[in-house]
Amino acid sequence: MSYPHLVTSESTSNDHNEDDLESIKSYIPEINETDNQNDGIVNTLSQTISNLSKKSISLGVNEREEILSIVNSHREGVQRVLSDYESLTHGIGPVEEMIDKEAPHKIIPSTTNFYHEEDKWQYPIDSETGFRIVEFVDDDRDDPRTWDARIKWNITVLLGIICFVVAMMSAVVTGDINAPAAHFGVSEEVIILTVSLMVWGFGLGPLVFAPLSEELGRNWIYCTTLFVAVIFIIPCAVAQNIGTLLAFRFLDGLAFSAPMCIIGGSLSDIWRTEERGIAMSIFSAAPFLGPVMGPIVGSLLTVYCGWRWVYIFMIILSGCLYAVLFVFLPETHHQTILKRRAKKLRKLTGDQSYRAVSEIKVRTLKEIANDSLLRPLILLSELIVFLVTMYMAILYGLLYMFFFAYPVVYSEGKGWSDIKTSIMFIPIGVGVLIGTAVSPLFNMDYNRRAQRFIDKGEIPPAELRLIPMMYGCAFVPIGLFCYAWTSFPHVSWAGPCFSGFACGLGFVLLYNPANNYIVDSYQHYAASGLAAKTFVRSMWGGSVPLFTIQMYHRLGYEWASTLMAFIGLACCAIPFLFYRYGATIRKRSKYAYSPSVDVVKVTAEDVENNSNKETTNNTESSSDSY
Repeated sequence: MSYPHLVTSESTSNDHNEDDLESIKSYIPEINETDNQNDGIVNTLSQTISNLSKKSISLGVNEREEILSIVNSHREGVQRVLSDYESLTHGIGPVEEMIDKEAPHKIIPSTTNFYHEEDKWQYPIDSETGFRIVEFVDDDRDDPRTWDARIKWNITVLLGIICFVVAMMSAVVTGDINAPAAHFGVSEEVIILTVSLMVWGFGLGPLVFAPLSEELGRNWIYCTTLFVAVIFIIPCAVAQNIGTLLAFRFLDGLAFSAPMCIIGGSLSDIWRTEERGIAMSIFSAAPFLGPVMGPIVGSLLTVYCGWRWVYIFMIILSGCLYAVLFVFLPETHHQTILKRRAKKLRKLTGDQSYRAVSEIKVRTLKEIANDSLLRPLILLSELIVFLVTMYMAILYGLLYMFFFAYPVVYSEGKGWSDIKTSIMFIPIGVGVLIGTAVSPLFNMDYNRRAQRFIDKGEIPPAELRLIPMMYGCAFVPIGLFCYAWTSFPHVSWAGPCFSGFACGLGFVLLYNPANNYIVDSYQHYAASGLAAKTFVRSMWGGSVPLFTIQMYHRLGYEWASTLMAFIGLACCAIPFLFYRYGATIRKRSKYAYSPSVDVVKVTAEDVENNSNKETTNNTESSSDSY
């Protein structure tokens, strides 16, 4: 980050804190109170001092007085840091600052600086804030980005396998839904809830686990949630009634959603922006390939072993992955590593000024809830977020629609077995792989187009991200039309096979560019925009299976798919609409990133940052790709 985060917190009611706060306030330089921006900075500074006072009570009187003395003696520097932080967080700025958080605070040592012998990193006193800001130094062995390439690739492969397996578990039960339905004596709609509830859990979990990973670290979230998820599969395997099965499928969805929403962050922890291309390409395919493999694995297990072995298989597979992760996966979250270092230095030196950025950035539960729950819902009122979210929700719904439409068309219509029907999901996977392979070509095209703006000293418009969508949007309706009118029993399997390939290709060409467009359009609120999309997408994706079978029976195989094809065709207008009018819409938006003029001149630093933006945005997109 460019500056340490000093975030507001609720004022404490403790009498000592109030006295300290008032005494420190009296030293703050007077600022024009009629100026709303400056008035906000004063309030932010006051509340920050109060929060630091409250946090320091548990340290003891001497340590508490030391922290208060630092803040008091550097009030102007702290105020400038707050002002700059506000401009970075709520104004325009490169996406890397918000997503990667890699730009270090530029420390100018204080004239009264001295070093502790116990501090082998020799952190100076920052003249701006008065704290010893604990950051990674050059060639720091604790910095995950400097680890050996073999270690980083081992982590990448492990996380990719986890992503693939978790995604597969949502659809593995679709291999044969009739066997458990007959066992419990329930309807198809009820047993389909085993899929819907898990997908709904995927949508709700990230609202809690994503911010927690920033506070507690990646490994704590991985180890805790995956352990809970493995345990929750056991009741599914031995369930004696449908209520138990449904309840624990939902809880599994919540628990398994955690690794899905933070794996992208883990990869950005270990790979520098210019190194992430191949790693992110591999990772971006895993969430799509997992559900495609689910019906194949599920049908084989159900036919040869019984439906309970689907869950036993998931216990064995996820249990083994958990054991490997617990033993071999190191902590990669930068601020968690630095907090441990700062705590160690405070203990060794007795100097309470050693602070990682995240220790100065103090957020209350109310603020975390506002960022994670309230803001995503507010952003749904934005036209760009709303339409892109609806488009992605429709695509996600189509993926889960296929899990129940294929058995209707192939098993009922053509008389195929469950195993033979499941093989027809392979073309979707092939399309996903081809789409992943050609995505770097579109990235190169974006870089070339963006460079034209950068060479002229201009900011590349967010609408450049829509170009792959404009090429790829036609594949989904083409695939659906082909699927609709080649589903007759007497027609060869080759037509539906091509339809799956076209849809798989379209999913990839549409999904990541859509995420990138939201990130570029709502730079400082990008995380909230993506959270809104993830929530709505999962809610819709889990709902579609509940009416798919009825829709195909009522409308007929051909017209049910044709209806979805027309919906997909109508959605093709969305990228063209925003390519033409997106800049105007962003200018009128309260939350979107939009310069005040059509062309904004950028500094040399902005040019350098923009050169790395493509890979950084792909990190955010891929972490949200499921």
